[in-house]
Amino acid sequence: MKKDFSTIQGNGCAKKIFALLKQYGQDHLIDYWDRLPPEKQDELLKDLNTLDLPLAFDLFRLAATPKPSSDFPTINPAPVIPIPGTKAEKARRQKARLLGEELIQKNQVAVLIVAGGQGSRLGFEGPKGKFPITPIKRKSLFQLFAETIKALSLRYQANLPLLIMTSPENHGETQEFFEINNFFGLSQEEVYFFDQAMLPTLTVEGKIVLKDETHILTNPDGHGGSLKALHASGLLQMLIDRGYTELFYCQVDNPLVRIADPVFLGYHKLERAEISIKVVRRLEIMEKVGILGLVNGKPGIVEYSDFPPGEYQALDETGCPRHWAGNTAIHMISLEFIKWLNHGGFALPFHRAVKKIEYFQENRSKIEEDGIKFETFVFDAIPLAPKTCALEVVREEEFSPVKNKEGIDSPATAEATLTNLYRGWLREAGVEIAPGSQIEISPLFALDREELRRKLKGQKLVVKGDFYLG
Repeated sequence: MKKDFSTIQGNGCAKKIFALLKQYGQDHLIDYWDRLPPEKQDELLKDLNTLDLPLAFDLFRLAATPKPSSDFPTINPAPVIPIPGTKAEKARRQKARLLGEELIQKNQVAVLIVAGGQGSRLGFEGPKGKFPITPIKRKSLFQLFAETIKALSLRYQANLPLLIMTSPENHGETQEFFEINNFFGLSQEEVYFFDQAMLPTLTVEGKIVLKDETHILTNPDGHGGSLKALHASGLLQMLIDRGYTELFYCQVDNPLVRIADPVFLGYHKLERAEISIKVVRRLEIMEKVGILGLVNGKPGIVEYSDFPPGEYQALDETGCPRHWAGNTAIHMISLEFIKWLNHGGFALPFHRAVKKIEYFQENRSKIEEDGIKFETFVFDAIPLAPKTCALEVVREEEFSPVKNKEGIDSPATAEATLTNLYRGWLREAGVEIAPGSQIEISPLFALDREELRRKLKGQKLVVKGDFYLG
């Protein structure tokens, strides 16, 4: 006889969970639970209790609802502050730099690094932030970023809290990595770790499936979920209460990112923006990248697949791509704006993605088939902001993500870009460099070319082999 969960479960939370499963047609999971021994039933219930089941099924229902067909949106280039060329543009950049430096000195800027991913696509076991990336010392991404924050703190005599969003999969290992490395010189009290939320991964029929015998197959709620988790963790309000006003946001896979760039921060404030973004020019006309544009008159990131046919490859009157402003996932965001995004429920929309999933089934080997994941994107905050700002930066100086094991956007390309960047700094400082030399400059020695030039002024250096300044 089938058991009645309303009678065998004295726990009110358990009753609520099974009522939800019944309501959303998950009888297969109830039947499975019925066959588990008591200790494993408790494990499965505990796992289910961590998940927002109503949200997952509401998203599935909404995604399945036919939407009225519509034409492609009108997409025009968005206004972007260019790399300065004129005297007036250079003067405004200097004004922005001074304003940004002032805000850092006044302890109004915190740093958020989104680091929930694993390095599996790179053939690396463990959190992606542990991946060794620098050309000579093989410093991890985490160490490179931590040393940059340390150098900024020393330069401006400021306190920049570091917030790291992890996932349940890598939270413990990430925290342990910082602990065994003494937080790379940062104050332990100013490094904060918090988890992003997870959602059930569903089959195309809308069924919950298992990762293993007592755990539901889940997926992170996307990098946009960092803004939700920041609020839910209490860290957002903690920063506001301490007088911080701005958050520098980046993802862990870009070793060239300029953490808390004063120029970027200054433009963000000069424009009175709630959210700002750095953009780079597309490498070539067919590069598949999200583009900052005006969508029906409002700024936003447009995926290449969402452009009208032929528009993504359109050229302007000079023969250059009309839509050139590639998304770097580098933002400056007002803390009050993040608070507003979470007021009365999280404002960012969820996106539905159909991807191959592998799940556990009782008495059978794991099954692989199409599944549905729901996730949010941080750039969807852009069209929700009353005021935004976009800043063009040099790609070779600020953007070289590590996403693939080989080829483009790989460790090899990132290391080469780092070496070329450091080589350029040294040459501008008057250093002779032999061809083929590997170069690495620690942020603790010089955060930028200007600082390096000051420190090497008057010295005659010739680099004939691998060269490290730290």
